[in-house]
Amino acid sequence: MKILSIVGARPNFMKIAPLHRAFSKHPEIDSKILHTGQHYDAKMSDVFFNQLELPKPEYFLGIGGGSHTHQTANIMLAFEKILMDEKPDLVLVVGDVNSTIACAMVAIKMNIKVAHVEAGLRSGDRGMPEEVNRVMTDSVADLLFVTEQSGMINLAKENVPDEKVYFVGNVMIDSLVHFRKKAANSPVLEELKVKAKEYILMTMHRPSNVDNEESLKDILTIIKNAASNKTVVFPIHPRTSNNIERFGLTNELQSISNLILMEPQGYLQFLKLMDNACMIITDSGGIQEETTYLQVPCLTFRSSTERPITVELGTNQLLADLNPETVNEKMMEILNGKRREGIVPPFWDGNTSDRIAAILLSIFKEKRTTVEA
Repeated sequence: MKILSIVGARPNFMKIAPLHRAFSKHPEIDSKILHTGQHYDAKMSDVFFNQLELPKPEYFLGIGGGSHTHQTANIMLAFEKILMDEKPDLVLVVGDVNSTIACAMVAIKMNIKVAHVEAGLRSGDRGMPEEVNRVMTDSVADLLFVTEQSGMINLAKENVPDEKVYFVGNVMIDSLVHFRKKAANSPVLEELKVKAKEYILMTMHRPSNVDNEESLKDILTIIKNAASNKTVVFPIHPRTSNNIERFGLTNELQSISNLILMEPQGYLQFLKLMDNACMIITDSGGIQEETTYLQVPCLTFRSSTERPITVELGTNQLLADLNPETVNEKMMEILNGKRREGIVPPFWDGNTSDRIAAILLSIFKEKRTTVEA
């Protein structure tokens, strides 16, 4: 069974790594990886591939940036040529980036089966490009692997046939479980001169939060408030950094005392930072899940989340806007010991990739038996 797995952006690496590792346990599976280059930084991509023990991708499309339409179209054109030569039995896509829907569409039009890992997640906000990608990918994929109960409910509401849908758990947690011990050996805390549970970790990158001056000023106020209580560690995303410079806020950011600014970190370093933070302030999707598993309090700047289990069972709280007063109130509650005691959701146990591999092998063997008969 030849499986071609797609990565396009860094969050995809953490999802494909455990899947490739699970597939490699089975001699019946020929597992190959294609990197579209949708988000590509040579240094960071190399770090992630090495740290996650991923082999060099079989194919690298080198697509780069551009508008959503430009990027999606270029991926489709380049990917079609690969499929003509490779002819896999299955194209496996993860998450919700442009590479996900682009490669799924091409494969389906070429009569190649598609599996979508992290299917069924919905924020309800069609203004998010990721939400459009999620809905469209699920509508065309042949196999849908779901991380949480809300995904099952969403797909049922969308009249997706039951036989396509599998509740398997979260592959992102597979990576976290597999590498947590290795990450613990990272010297990043010593290098930053911070102590475990004595700092707040922050990330911020969504266009709705960092692409306008007023929001960025609110973020700076939030950082100042946080830094007056604990050291703030802020690995700053290139988009955020560029906009801070564009709006002339660089000096104000750099003048905040008790703030440690860093470049984006490798997977192991960032996992160590998450695991040892007293709190995380973010607008990320994946961090909501990882903090839920790690039982670290998380404040997420989103009006909605496609991962509601992190709020219902986990340690995540949503904040609809960047109001510094509201954020400070929630932050102080956590720092004063009033924190949510979350629980780890079902099947978030580090074995999701093995479950997916077993399901795919069972389907492939059944299909092969039917053909031979």
